[in-house]
Amino acid sequence: MERITLTEEYPAKLAAQLISDEIDVGLIPVAMIPRLKEAYIIGDYCIGTEGEVASVALFSEVPMERIETVILDYQSRTSVNLARVLLKEYWKKEVALEEATLNFRDKIRGTTAAVVIGDRALEQISMSAYMYDLGAAWKAHTGLPFVFAAWVANKQLDEGFNDAFNKANAYGVSHIEEVLLSQNYPVYDLKKYYTENLSYSLTDEKRKGLALFLEKLKQL
Repeated sequence: MERITLTEEYPAKLAAQLISDEIDVGLIPVAMIPRLKEAYIIGDYCIGTEGEVASVALFSEVPMERIETVILDYQSRTSVNLARVLLKEYWKKEVALEEATLNFRDKIRGTTAAVVIGDRALEQISMSAYMYDLGAAWKAHTGLPFVFAAWVANKQLDEGFNDAFNKANAYGVSHIEEVLLSQNYPVYDLKKYYTENLSYSLTDEKRKGLALFLEKLKQL
């Protein structure tokens, strides 16, 4: 902590700050990596999933075959691009795509669905008739885990910092039970979320999934 200034923002905002060189390292949506002049994934940790992620999903009042319009959440470019890939390749569905406005979840009705991420997605689970989990769909489509966000630097950092940063992440991941004690979140089982839905190690399989996703982005 003595070597960093911590900034807390939603993922897309952090990516914009990294691109404009306002910050040196950010936990950013991986879809933003190609937009950086220089991009270095640091450490052995990420925000990923081995299947069902729960907090990134397409919500609808009608089944997939009846969806005509999909609103795209503005908070994570990775999630919306993952939805676009899956709609095209996995569900083989042509829909009209709309950018989200502030209260876009109110528009999830009729044949209009929406990609929702984060806390709002966990809240939406009990509100929508249909939920299509994007992590589970990617795993079914490719057989690989998915990386939503990675720690990315926009410049080379010294090995001493990288090592200390990696150890700090390892410490946090190994103390999830302590984090849970400080949380009160009746909407969703956070123990399941932190220990089953999310997966933090940036394994070789996750790197393969990430590389495949970035390749598919070029084809959108």
